[in-house]
Amino acid sequence: MKKVLFVALAVVALGLVYSFMPHSKTAATPRKTEAVEGAINWMTWDEAIKANETAPKKIFIDFYTDWCGWCKKMDKSTFADPNLADYINKNFYAVKFNAEQKEDVIFQGTTFSYKPGGRGGVHMLAFELLGGRLGYPSYVYLQPNYERILISPGYKDVPMLQKELKFVAEDHFEKTTWEQFSNAN
Repeated sequence: MKKVLFVALAVVALGLVYSFMPHSKTAATPRKTEAVEGAINWMTWDEAIKANETAPKKIFIDFYTDWCGWCKKMDKSTFADPNLADYINKNFYAVKFNAEQKEDVIFQGTTFSYKPGGRGGVHMLAFELLGGRLGYPSYVYLQPNYERILISPGYKDVPMLQKELKFVAEDHFEKTTWEQFSNAN
């Protein structure tokens, strides 16, 4: 009788442990995004596309990899700035996209997949939006119609990223080049 009771308790305990374990979610699984003041409201690609369908807005994409030290530094310093975060949230849908993610993304009738190779492979949506220039971190700005405005590689401190965000958000790119705007401001 003691053995049966022990086995039953063990099964119940394992069931409880399993039920409280975190389970991985794929890119296609929606997640709740809540805006937190002073923090960037990061979205998945699918969430940004869906939000853009109902309320068009420019899109800011942070392409990163898990091994990228400068990407981690951006998260801890530049992206942690509350004024910068509020500006991004006001003017853009912000997407955090792992350029080496394995999950397929379907966009405008095309399936973009992961392709192995090099240091860690590449997701073909990242390859496409970055114009084949794979360096991390890199940022891509898109119009609400998904037309690319700017590709911006490399680590940025707060003042540099603020200038770049202003260039795009305030449509300066329609009147001048980034180089001219950057030198004048």
